[in-house]
Amino acid sequence: MNKKSFFKPWIHFVSKRFSSVERKGTGAVTTKLSAIGICFGVMTLIVVMSVMNGFQMQFIDSIIELSSYHVQVETENEEQNLRVEAFLNEGKKKNNVVSFVPFKEAQSLITNKNGKEAAGLIRGLPSDVLKLDSGFNSEINMINGDFDLTEEDSVVLGVRLANQLGVHRGSVINLFALSGSGETSLISNNRTLTVKGIFSCGYADINASYAFINLDTADKYFGSEKTIYGIKLKNQNSDKTFQKDFAAKFPDVKTTVWRDYNRSFFGALRVEKNMLFLFVILIFIVVTINIFNSMRKLVFERRVEICTLASLGSDNRSIKNIFIVRALLIGLKGSIPGMILGLLLSYNIKGVFIVLSKLEYWFTYLFTAVTNPQAKAFVKENTMWYVYSNIPARVMPGEVAFITLFGIFSCLIAAYAASRNVLKMKISEVFHED
Repeated sequence: MNKKSFFKPWIHFVSKRFSSVERKGTGAVTTKLSAIGICFGVMTLIVVMSVMNGFQMQFIDSIIELSSYHVQVETENEEQNLRVEAFLNEGKKKNNVVSFVPFKEAQSLITNKNGKEAAGLIRGLPSDVLKLDSGFNSEINMINGDFDLTEEDSVVLGVRLANQLGVHRGSVINLFALSGSGETSLISNNRTLTVKGIFSCGYADINASYAFINLDTADKYFGSEKTIYGIKLKNQNSDKTFQKDFAAKFPDVKTTVWRDYNRSFFGALRVEKNMLFLFVILIFIVVTINIFNSMRKLVFERRVEICTLASLGSDNRSIKNIFIVRALLIGLKGSIPGMILGLLLSYNIKGVFIVLSKLEYWFTYLFTAVTNPQAKAFVKENTMWYVYSNIPARVMPGEVAFITLFGIFSCLIAAYAASRNVLKMKISEVFHED
């Protein structure tokens, strides 16, 4: 049996001949519907996964850049600080470490001048953190004031935390209750801070709970709280490798990677994405079954031609490859246009949602004008479409390639299954029947 039988020119010729004969029959309709199904399946899956990636990555980027970092290292004393900083500076020279920032943090019950309360996490950072950490700078969006921690007792609040306290730029807040070491008073009315700015990011929990102060202010109020180094790596997926190398050099220093930080939340996002992927992939299952039935019908209808080829010396594999080539062409005709349409929609998703908003509005307006003219003045555009349009779609090349290849291979699998028993019919009976 020739392993290169798939590439024989006559196989492609016969496959094209079968296709040309059926251009006006029911087989042609089935083939076109199969290709259209693959096209819309690939397009839909690429768009849905890209929008879901953009939606999820808003959360993940904000958590990693502002809160968890890629790796956190917790030191106990100044000697460890010096050793860890030397190690991290060496990592920056090797281009493995992008940045590292020392910080301290504590939980607090915050009050305003009127006694209004809100719980928050107070994190002490270097006053020049925006220069030290470009990722932090890119994710934090100031909506009031500036991210200015140069002055002692200055603070920058998340927007929802500021709203809960009813404060704005220039307001004074107090860290009424504060966690920390034994050197820190649990309750005090003298830990007053001046609000220098209010920020917003892509993750609501950070907006509702985080407040940033400088390290000098943190040292004053937190006492001898442990220092933590937030480390950003060139490749976030190398966090476990970095953790292993770091533990080998500093076995007495505690490390935490971003995968362990908010593990349940990241797990929920992963499950959500996988379930959506499985739901949309049902499109391919339906199309694959349709192609399978179409190919079985084709095998039956072409039994005379198949037996003729067999009597002329064609082997089983070569005859099966005729139908596999046909399925490959169907898969390519569906998957490639589907991929192109999916990428076009993904990169222009904002315009797509705006168009959908307009279409929904005018359809509702015309329907209301016909059925209840008095109420047409109350028809308004659905603002949720504009909320969706602000979610940036993120196209992952690996996912796009997988979806496109899956569309092609689903056709090949269906054709292989349909032609598996292609030569179990008796040649003499087929010729006699004909």
